[in-house]
Amino acid sequence: MVNGSYREGGVTDQLIALVIEQLDSGGAETEVINLRDYPLEFCLNCRECMQLPGSAPGKCVLDDGMAALVERIEAADAYILAAPTNFGSVSALFKRFMERLAVYGYWPWGQPAPKFRKAGGVAKKALLISSSAAPGLIGRWLYASGKQLRTAAKTIGAKPVGLLFSGMSSQQAQPRLSPRTISAASSMVHKLLSR
Repeated sequence: MVNGSYREGGVTDQLIALVIEQLDSGGAETEVINLRDYPLEFCLNCRECMQLPGSAPGKCVLDDGMAALVERIEAADAYILAAPTNFGSVSALFKRFMERLAVYGYWPWGQPAPKFRKAGGVAKKALLISSSAAPGLIGRWLYASGKQLRTAAKTIGAKPVGLLFSGMSSQQAQPRLSPRTISAASSMVHKLLSR
């Protein structure tokens, strides 16, 4: 699980905790990477990681936590990508992570556009999680968060099983998940665990 939330214990963290509980009861092993605590630099957009062909991720010139994170991504059987909606988009933390996924692209100099290294392979499953202050339906339709999470999943070679989106998260100082959201999470986890 890659968590792009700034706020410890907020709605996104609560959704992740709920999903972990359900995955654990289903016999899955989980690991959470909280980007707020993880050493990731900003992408330099140098494209050095995109020059060599092949399906393996390229090597970044930056010496931070990304190489270890890519190893974890490659070893995982499925993914949960989570980020709250801030100003109509995923958080800046998650956006920084997304930009570092450039290692999953092949874009040699002289080519007009990149290709996904994992395109056409056997896609692993991904559950996408977001939240917003707006009602969930509006958040899904009007904000870019869902699309950005789907792009991140596609980049690492994953096929989303669904988007778990919790709306109205700004109604309380310490928001709690609604029964409807809890039920939706259970359904999504079932899809993630099914073969």
